[in-house]
Amino acid sequence: MYQIAICDDEEQELDKVEHMLRAFDRPSDGFAIKRYTDAKALLLEIKANAYQPDIILLDIYMPYATGIETARKLRDMGNTGSVIFVTSSKEHALEAFGVSASGYLVKPIYEKALFDAMERAMENLVARQCRYILLETEDHVRKIALGDIIYCEAQRKTQCVYLQGGETVLLHMTMAKLCETLCSYREFTKIGVSYVVNLEHIERLGAQMLYLDNGTEIYLPRGSYRSLREKYFDYYFEDESFRAIRTL
Repeated sequence: MYQIAICDDEEQELDKVEHMLRAFDRPSDGFAIKRYTDAKALLLEIKANAYQPDIILLDIYMPYATGIETARKLRDMGNTGSVIFVTSSKEHALEAFGVSASGYLVKPIYEKALFDAMERAMENLVARQCRYILLETEDHVRKIALGDIIYCEAQRKTQCVYLQGGETVLLHMTMAKLCETLCSYREFTKIGVSYVVNLEHIERLGAQMLYLDNGTEIYLPRGSYRSLREKYFDYYFEDESFRAIRTL
């Protein structure tokens, strides 16, 4: 059963979204829906490990914390649920990249748009659960979820793989081989000769610096910003809800 959280400070909007979700719910999946009128209550439950939603629908303009701020706090707490923003403005769409949102819907919300976003969110959850890679360390073969890999760094003959939660896995293989393995998945891209980065974990991208969601800052090689920016945009704008606002 999927745990669905809806957070909006307007009861009327909560009613509308919940009604549509009830129409989308299918016996083979099953939903448990919880409603919140402010982000504080949602964050407190998750922080206390009392609740771990699989899909979170967030308004952006709310008291206590905006939807963007709430999503960042969720990621900091380790929640990997699919976030769908439901808001009255297009202007925060680019910020949604930094929290790996799976959808961005502009009010008024229509059933088809919400259903499409829910389908993608559920597909993302299934894909995240099923996709692993086998990497050989010094003394054993390690099974690692692709979504847990934040970035990889070449340090002479050793490749360092940095994971969510702070763990580092050391590999004795070439960066070329590691890049060949990871970059066959669309969320990974090579940066210069020393790094492979998971686009899902980019929090902010500047002309000279890349900021990852674990606090790491990577200086971009000269001339790499434009191509990385295009890959970053292409990765997220494959989703129709983002593609519609790419001209912003």
